[in-house]
Amino acid sequence: MRFIPVLLVFASFFSFAQPKYPQDYFSSPLDIPLILSGTFAELRSNHFHSGMDIKTQQRTGLKVKASAKGYVSRIKVSHYGYGKALYITHPNGYTTVYAHLNKFSGAIEAYIKQKQYEKETYEIELFPKPEALPVEKKALIAYSGNTGGSGGPHLHYEIRDNEERPINPMLFGLDIKDTTLPRISAVYAYPLNDSSHVNGSNTKQKLQLIPLKNGDYTIKNFKAFGAIGFGVATWDRQDLAANKNGVTNIQTFVNGRKNFELDFRRFSFDETKHINQLIDYEHFKTTRQRVQKLFRDHNTLSLYKEVYNEGIVNVEDSINVLYKIKVNDYKNNASWITISLSGKKQKSITTSPHLKTSYFTTPETPLTFKEGPVSFTIPAHTFYKEVYLNINTSGDTLTLHKDIVPLKKSIPISYDISKYNTTDKAKLYIAKLSKYNKKAYYAFTKRKGDTLTTYTKRLGRFALALDFDKPTITALNFKKGQWLSKYRYLKLKINDKTSGISKYRATINGKWILMEYDYKTKTLTHDFNDGVVLDTKNNLKVIVTDNVGNNSTFEALFYRK
Repeated sequence: MRFIPVLLVFASFFSFAQPKYPQDYFSSPLDIPLILSGTFAELRSNHFHSGMDIKTQQRTGLKVKASAKGYVSRIKVSHYGYGKALYITHPNGYTTVYAHLNKFSGAIEAYIKQKQYEKETYEIELFPKPEALPVEKKALIAYSGNTGGSGGPHLHYEIRDNEERPINPMLFGLDIKDTTLPRISAVYAYPLNDSSHVNGSNTKQKLQLIPLKNGDYTIKNFKAFGAIGFGVATWDRQDLAANKNGVTNIQTFVNGRKNFELDFRRFSFDETKHINQLIDYEHFKTTRQRVQKLFRDHNTLSLYKEVYNEGIVNVEDSINVLYKIKVNDYKNNASWITISLSGKKQKSITTSPHLKTSYFTTPETPLTFKEGPVSFTIPAHTFYKEVYLNINTSGDTLTLHKDIVPLKKSIPISYDISKYNTTDKAKLYIAKLSKYNKKAYYAFTKRKGDTLTTYTKRLGRFALALDFDKPTITALNFKKGQWLSKYRYLKLKINDKTSGISKYRATINGKWILMEYDYKTKTLTHDFNDGVVLDTKNNLKVIVTDNVGNNSTFEALFYRK
């Protein structure tokens, strides 16, 4: 065999330059040591993580401080997502974001509650004028919490530029102790066309990963031919936490020449959906392991840097190739994977049958379907590459392939419900069916005459479902007719077992009151400190409506001095 000589590569060649960001401008938002449960741009479901998740000692209520002088430019309160979130714009053009808050402080809390009572809504988004809520550096702005989609008490913290692009906060001098090397859990090789193969197979192959004593890895030698791509499953751990967090940079080299780089230091929200094409989406959906493809694969992410030949390795017959992967965390702790492979063109290779159906589409071509009550049009540029789709219907159930192909756009799915009687029509909705049809999940459904429509960002199975069940409402911390003079909070539990809660409204003696809804605990909470004027004898009325319009009313008399 002939060998391509390996170039001598100096350490400086592998290093990646960092843009200059102010190092002393932003201070820590908390007065405790910064320990992370999540890092910037790590891989999440359908998005890159846009900030750092700071542990709050497994509790809520820690003081959150403004990282720098500025003004509150946005306040958003929602049941899901960021929960209670605060945005501060600074004179240098950056914006800091503080999310999953328990409550705001002082003037900010008063400002937001006034607006909530004016608009009679808990969920609200406001954009105060610069002079409305100015803040100084390290001023108390909020208290940490667990609101919205948070999986536990922590502070989600972001820094965004003047184009609303999130940037790794560690680039601004926030120090996190980390002397631990990134870990590699799996490496895969991908034959990328019909003539390519790895160890005589035309299908993806898991390579045998061998850990070395110095923290690096090697791969058991194997044979390959043609256009080959690689993928890696990797994670990082900081010194003071056990969480498996994301890495900062991945580079690859072919015979000493750099041919691919992923740089996780900044991205835009418009492109975060492309994470599903960066990872091996089918592999993730079947195994829950995220393998990052180290080749572009029709992806337009700005995270790609210095990509040569799309990151693909062309392996010729009788030629050996030395392929290296370098995985860095933010503190430049680096783990190397060394792969030596032999070019060997096999006369016969193992292949797996390719799905071929009547429904074939290219990225540029829309696809329209109508059968029975179901219709949809897949817009152009929904898929990243050509795909055969398995589409069929059975009664009101639609099979729109499997959820193993990532989408760039949402697909509108419509149902004609004219065959149903008037009573049923009002209670119908479109449901997304679980993998084994064990559960039907409400998909946001629009109604127009006899047509129901939903928009889906995932392929899978859909069906019509009926909901005649009313929501339930239960008092949690009081009884009807009770004196509540010493109570700070009024709490109820609400639930809907079928289509889910859509809205609620609470009044005392006919006056609207603010009740915070926590969907994780299914609780509604009113704070008597809001200052709603009460009588000695008070009538509480709560109306809860589900997603098809079923509603329940709870009424209770209570007394308070």
